[in-house]
Amino acid sequence: MAGRKSKYSSENSNIKGTKIWSVAVYIRLSQEDSDNGEDKQESNSITSQKALLNEFIEEHDDLIVYDTYVDDGYTGTDFNRPGFQSLLEDMRKGNINCVLVKDLSRLGRNYIEVGNYIEQIFPLFNIRFIAINDSVDSFKNPTSTNTILVPFKNLINDEYCRDTSIKIRSALNGRKRKGEFVGAFPSYGYIKDPEDNHKLIIDKESAEIVRKIFEWKVNEGLGNLSICHRLNDMGVLNPTGYKKKRLNQNYNNSQIMQEDYSWCPSTVRNILKNDIYIGNVTQGKRRVKSYKVHKVEQVPEDEWITVENMHEPIIERELFNKAQGMRKVDTRVQDSGNLSMWAGILKCVDCGRAMHKKYCKNRSGIVYEYYICGTYRKKSNKLCTKHTLKVEELENAVLESIKLHIELLVDTEKLLEQINKSNTKKLANENMENIKQAKEKEIEKLNNLKRCLYEDWKNDYITKDEYLEYKQKYEQDIEKIKEIMANLDKQKEKQEEIINGNSLWIENFKAHKNITELDRDIITELIDYIEVHENKKITIHFKFMDELDKILEYIENENKASIFERVKKA
Repeated sequence: MAGRKSKYSSENSNIKGTKIWSVAVYIRLSQEDSDNGEDKQESNSITSQKALLNEFIEEHDDLIVYDTYVDDGYTGTDFNRPGFQSLLEDMRKGNINCVLVKDLSRLGRNYIEVGNYIEQIFPLFNIRFIAINDSVDSFKNPTSTNTILVPFKNLINDEYCRDTSIKIRSALNGRKRKGEFVGAFPSYGYIKDPEDNHKLIIDKESAEIVRKIFEWKVNEGLGNLSICHRLNDMGVLNPTGYKKKRLNQNYNNSQIMQEDYSWCPSTVRNILKNDIYIGNVTQGKRRVKSYKVHKVEQVPEDEWITVENMHEPIIERELFNKAQGMRKVDTRVQDSGNLSMWAGILKCVDCGRAMHKKYCKNRSGIVYEYYICGTYRKKSNKLCTKHTLKVEELENAVLESIKLHIELLVDTEKLLEQINKSNTKKLANENMENIKQAKEKEIEKLNNLKRCLYEDWKNDYITKDEYLEYKQKYEQDIEKIKEIMANLDKQKEKQEEIINGNSLWIENFKAHKNITELDRDIITELIDYIEVHENKKITIHFKFMDELDKILEYIENENKASIFERVKKA
């Protein structure tokens, strides 16, 4: 900011009948205005604006600069800018009585807010407003702020910002759909290719740590906390520390305090679930709410953009898939160092606590294994009952259940193939498209009504309160319709997935068609968890239950009662 001159006083406020104005020179430059494109007649750079404004002040003896306020790199869609907030503070203190800008777009690009400042706030504080290029001067030409041209220009400025936002977002989404990396910093284990900023290559040192994390999880059954302890004991920097200290990147993590670069369980968990390590590029997990509301929100997982096989993988897909199954269960390593086949899978149906493995000898001296409720064993026999179950009985029951599901799912897959050959898919798509077209017309109608509101307000057909009320109602109605359309798209995707039979879990079961015995890989691949009842019965929760429910619902709607009942009973 330029050096401040003393506050104007009553003594110098009138020289030879001319009022002296204490001027706040305001300059703003956003990223979309930073380059001089072919469609611009002049640059909007900070230097260019300063030169124009200073020249204007030199030509007018009644203007004295109190201060210059600069917001470099700030959007005009809101007024949460440090320079402008400082200007408002001086305005409230009475230090200034004139605001000078190059044009209306420098003040802002939100036409409602800009109009509010010009028509209400500045007049309330007796502030003279001058926009040089738009020939607006609220003192010399008061009608210049009230003509239809001012709101019209503000509307154009607002539309320009919206159009720019759409173009930028569209360009970024286009790159994301191509699998090009558009983030500032790649995930731990990768760096940007020096020859192509949108492509990732393996960083050997950190990639080796990533491999160890997956191997420790899958092969040794270590929990996330145990992995953290091992890495910290080895003196390995966490991803934030590695990027700052080893790669010399200007990377900041708000959760890191006082350069504490030790590992924590959440960091390990995020690495284990990140599909970037099998060559995928998944982006679009967060987004800005709109070009006016800059709040960052989480995006639902089904809306993420994933492109496979875009760079060299660090982890084999088989190892990655096993890790996904294991990170969902609480695995424990036995004293012998061997990972129990049922670790983290068995739960007491009544208290929800993990089952504990015990050993016992019968009268014949034969040692057998069994599981008992953890609450009963470690806390109190009054809090829960034993829920004991022999391992042999458990293995037999689970093995038979898997065999039965394999048999039934093969029949289900054949039925899906028959449905796929019918006209059901075509009719469903046509019905959804008709609904979507009707909803799009509703949105178009509401948008037209909303556009007419501003003119009705300015022509005094409606009050400002009515304008805001109707505008909010139309926007809410539009959002509801958009939500309905989004749900239709999701429903269509789910329906196509069911009809096309793109069910990986069916293939997983079929791969074990001739199964004769169980191992941990099969259990973690197919089963989410097992609940143990007091009467030695078990409830198996397979990982495909949600997908099966979708198919059962679809089959029920198709009146395939026989297969439906058979699968449902299983």
